[in-house]
Amino acid sequence: MIWHLIAAAFAGLGAAGVGLLLRFASGKRAPRWVVPVFAGLGMLAYQVNYEYAWFDNKRARLPESATVISVEKEQMLWRPWTYLFPLTTAFDVVDQDNLVSSQVNGEPLVEFILYRFEKSYQDLVSHQPHLINCATREKLPLVGEERQPDVAKMQNIDPSTPLFKTVCPDT
Repeated sequence: MIWHLIAAAFAGLGAAGVGLLLRFASGKRAPRWVVPVFAGLGMLAYQVNYEYAWFDNKRARLPESATVISVEKEQMLWRPWTYLFPLTTAFDVVDQDNLVSSQVNGEPLVEFILYRFEKSYQDLVSHQPHLINCATREKLPLVGEERQPDVAKMQNIDPSTPLFKTVCPDT
């Protein structure tokens, strides 16, 4: 967090320098307020760039076996530019190297861990083990150290979703 504050300050100083050069290049005909306006715009530009690059930076750090299965984009009142270009605030990932396939009563089951990354003032990462029955397309979370199925939270999954295609590619 401190590094982003330092980077924003340097972006503001650099943009203020550009404003100052423009003021000198115009023979001081440009108004004095150009310098602080350029500083503010420089800091704002850095912050907007950082926020929009968050998803790509996080995705680049994932292992090659990780597949992004869903992305959440939001529009925010205090960030009016997000109404034109929604901001990615969260995404879900499945690591294909950690899939555990089995057969129970002739039905294919796959156990996997669903990772959720959320953008906040401090990035949040959570994970939850799940079990999918690829034949019946039912997904349910596994809870506790013993990974017991939570039948009350069972969901049916559409076979066209990226989650189902990633976890059950053979069906």
